[in-house]
Formats: sequence, structure tokens, C-alpha cells
Amino acid sequence: MILNGSSWKTILFLSIPTLMMGIVQSIIPVVDGLFINNIAGTVAASAIAYSGPIINMMGALAQGLSAAAMAIIGQTNGRGDFEEGKRVSAQIVILAFLLGIITAPILVLLAFPISWHINADISHGVFVYTALNALVIPFSFLESIYNAIKSAAGKPEAAFVRMLLMLVLKILSNTLFIAIFRWNIVGAVMASLLSNILICIWMYYELFMKDSHDRLEIKGFQFDFHIIRELFRIGIPSMLSSLILNLGFFLINNEVAKYGTIVMNGQAIANNITSVCFILPSSFGSSVTTMVSMNIGAGQSQKAKESCIVGCIISAITAAVLIAIVVPLSSHMTVLFTREREVLEVANKALHIYTYSVVGFGICMVQQGAFIGLGRTGIPLFASILRIWLLRYIFILLTEHVLGPYSVFWGNLFSNYAAALITTILILRTQWVTHIPPKAVRVEA
Repeated sequence: MILNGSSWKTILFLSIPTLMMGIVQSIIPVVDGLFINNIAGTVAASAIAYSGPIINMMGALAQGLSAAAMAIIGQTNGRGDFEEGKRVSAQIVILAFLLGIITAPILVLLAFPISWHINADISHGVFVYTALNALVIPFSFLESIYNAIKSAAGKPEAAFVRMLLMLVLKILSNTLFIAIFRWNIVGAVMASLLSNILICIWMYYELFMKDSHDRLEIKGFQFDFHIIRELFRIGIPSMLSSLILNLGFFLINNEVAKYGTIVMNGQAIANNITSVCFILPSSFGSSVTTMVSMNIGAGQSQKAKESCIVGCIISAITAAVLIAIVVPLSSHMTVLFTREREVLEVANKALHIYTYSVVGFGICMVQQGAFIGLGRTGIPLFASILRIWLLRYIFILLTEHVLGPYSVFWGNLFSNYAAALITTILILRTQWVTHIPPKAVRVEA
């Protein structure tokens, strides 16, 4: 279907589970936000919101590996070499877990200087939440790789099942640790840790024990350093892209934090609600990555290009529908998180501005997915630097003396549409050929 079917039907078919996963994935921070805001309060919610980009910076390594895995495994499967795809998958799973273990202590060390230079109201909460999340890092690495392996094999529904299980586990864990035990910030981390451990046990069964034609083998496992080098060669730009992206978010959070916990919490509530608006239009990017990589591997460059165009159109339509739904209901959504009038005032204004920016964001993410499928992961790196640093952060610095905290929200809208325009120009000028050498996924003699 991916190689010979209609691009419209194929993208929609592949994206249905991805869209469903996006909905579930976006509900998870909403659920977390509801528990934290209504039980732990504004200060705890602000501390968690501030810590998010810091934790995500540590996850940049996993994001880069998963992007490289999708490109390499997808092109391997496109050539019909499924055994090699399984071998590469096993290499990446083991590598990801080891890197997660190595990365975890770095997050603990970062928690000290970060908490020393933040508002005293949230300093302790930032330290506790950031440091304890080091326990979760190795498991989150595995989950990113699991999604990449299944998506590259044209089975995004497997990642949806994982995310659905995660949602159920997070609701139960939040109820236990936050609502019943009243552990507040510590409870939020413990809920994530328990949920991730249980999910990884299930993933191990799916990948290595379940009787299926794509079961991975670790018996007699040895690292193939040629594959590892190629993974990092392709993945490093995506790693840097994710790292720079979240570093930008961290600096933006510093700008917001200057206005106090009320503004920080209002922004966090708007982010929680709009997470679904950003995830759904951009979720077509992973399907486009799969289609582009497999069609390029099969020598069908025109079909790969068509997949990107169709993905952009579908993404824009999805974003427009979300805007029509969310904007009229915004005040009814924010009140579910808090009854504090000042927080609601900020959250409602931020929610409107954020929501209108999703069209540009979705198109930009789909086009970045196409570049990843081509193995040109340097382009998403460039786009991320451009969108967050040269467009958004500079916009905030230039306008905050006039717009105040709302410069952050307007900067989001401006940067997303400007970045979409630039990536559109780049995608129209690109050559639709692979940038991954065939030897990258073959055993050397």
C-alpha cells in the first residue's frame, strides 16, 4: 500500500493510529495538569512547567536516534531486507537503554544550577522535579525507539496501543500518588516512573518475546559499530535540533518566569490544552517520513514527493478544524484547571494566540518529516534553530517591552508561520533522492 497505493488513502490509513495516538498523547499532559493544578496548586504547576524543557533536553538524544532509526529501517524495509531491519532495530533498542542510563546522572547535576537561578517560589519544586525525573529517562528512551521501530515498519498502531496503556496507567498513578497520597511534585514523578516501568515491561514482551515474524533477537548480541556510527551520523542533526529547540523553550520560560507564577501557570494551562492542537497536525509528519523513506528506497521519487504535498494539505485542514473547535470553547476549558481569576485571564489570551499558530506549525513539521525520510536531517536542525531562536526568541526580546508576557504568545504565532514559509521554499527546491548510503544498513564483509 505504501509503495503502490494512493498517497491520500495511504497517509490517512497510516495516520489514523498516529492521530489517535496524538490525541491520547496530548491528553496525558492535560490529565497531569488537572491533577497538579487542582490538588498541588499554582506554585507546583509552575515548577513543573518550568522544568519541562530541561527534561526534554535530555531526551534529545533519544529523539535523534528514533529519527535515524525511522529513516534507516524504513529504507531497509523498502528494499525488502526485513531481516536486516530487525537486526538494526535490536542494535538501537540496546543502545538507547544504555544511553538513557548514561544520561540520567547529567539531569541530576543540571538540577542544582538551574534551581539556584530561578524565582524562589518555585526553586525547590524545580530541583525536586528535575532531579527525580532522572529515574524516568532510561525508560522514556526505550519508548521513543519502540515508536520509531513500529512506525518504520508501517505499524503505527502499535505505538498507539502503547500510548493508550500509558494514559490509563498515568490516570491510575496520578490518582494514587497525587490525589490519595498527596505527594504533589514527588507524586507527579512517581506516577511517571511507575507508568513507564510497566510500559517498558510490556514493550519488552512485544519486541523480544511475542511470537511474530518481526520478533527481535538478542541471543549472541554484539554491537555493530558501523551501524552505530551511521545512526549517530544521521541522528546527530535531529539530536541537536531537539536540544536547541528545548533550550530555546527553556530560555523563553526564563522570560515568562520574570512575571511570576501566575503568568507561568497561565502559560502552562494554555500549553496543556493546545498540546492536542499542535500534536494532531504535526502527527502526519511521521507517516510522511515512512512513506518518503520507503518510496525513496524503492526508487519512486515522484511518489515520495507527492506524499509530502498531500501530507501538508491534510495537516492544514486538520489544523483549521481544531481552531474552529478550540477557540469558541477556550474559557470553558481553562476553568477546569483553576478558579484563580488572574491565572485564567492569562491562560485564555494565551490559548487564543497559540491555537491560531497551529496551521504553520503542522505544515513545518510535515515537511521536516519528509526531509528526515530522505536522510537530510540537517534541514530540520536548521528549521528548529530558525523557528525558535532567530524568529521566536528574538521576536520576544524585541517586543516584550511593549507586549510584556504576551510577546511570548505572539512570538509563537509569528515564528510558526514564518518557519512554514521557509521550509516550503526549501522543500520545493530539494532533490528527491536518498542521502543514506546503502552500506549504512548492511554488514561489512
